[in-house]
Amino acid sequence: MIVKQARNRILFYASIALLSSQTALMQKGFGQSAPSIAPYNQPTLPDAGAAGPTRDFQHSFADQAFVKLVIERDAAEEQLGQLAHQKSQSPDIRLLGQKMIENRTKLDEQFKAMAKSLDVTAPKGPTKKDDQLIARLAELSGSQFDDEYLKAVIKSNRQDLKDFQLEAQKAQDPYLLQAAQQDAPMISKHLQEIEDAARVHNVAIDPKK
Repeated sequence: MIVKQARNRILFYASIALLSSQTALMQKGFGQSAPSIAPYNQPTLPDAGAAGPTRDFQHSFADQAFVKLVIERDAAEEQLGQLAHQKSQSPDIRLLGQKMIENRTKLDEQFKAMAKSLDVTAPKGPTKKDDQLIARLAELSGSQFDDEYLKAVIKSNRQDLKDFQLEAQKAQDPYLLQAAQQDAPMISKHLQEIEDAARVHNVAIDPKK
């Protein structure tokens, strides 16, 4: 009986000692902070939920400048076309003016939509220099008007063709690149028609300009 009681006391004290050591270990563990784990922020696209890696796209300054320039020239050539359609006494030049209005209106619609995608504020009209040209031609009449009109639009369309051909090779925006490649042949064709009219009307044009 005495032996049994002594064994029970030993087991009791051993249990207390084990419990005390476990408590000490737990308290030591609670005193330490758990290592922090940085949250994983999965990139998202607007209105598209989780997505892969995103990147900031910086529009090309050259692309933006080209789009702005085309819109300004469209406005100028539309007004020049209206002058030709109203003032010229020659049916072929009036027809050229009408075609210029139609072509430039289509081009203007295309490039104003392009301006929005490239964050370009579309010009509201021709440049000051082109406004002066339009005002000067508006004061002319007859063959004098025809001659000066043809010279002006040949010069403008030649520069357009050079700019479109360059942009068709170097544009950074893929949609603008495609537009320049598609529109350059149209400008080339219209330029050829204007130069043919100049020859018919014996208007001297410099082949290098």
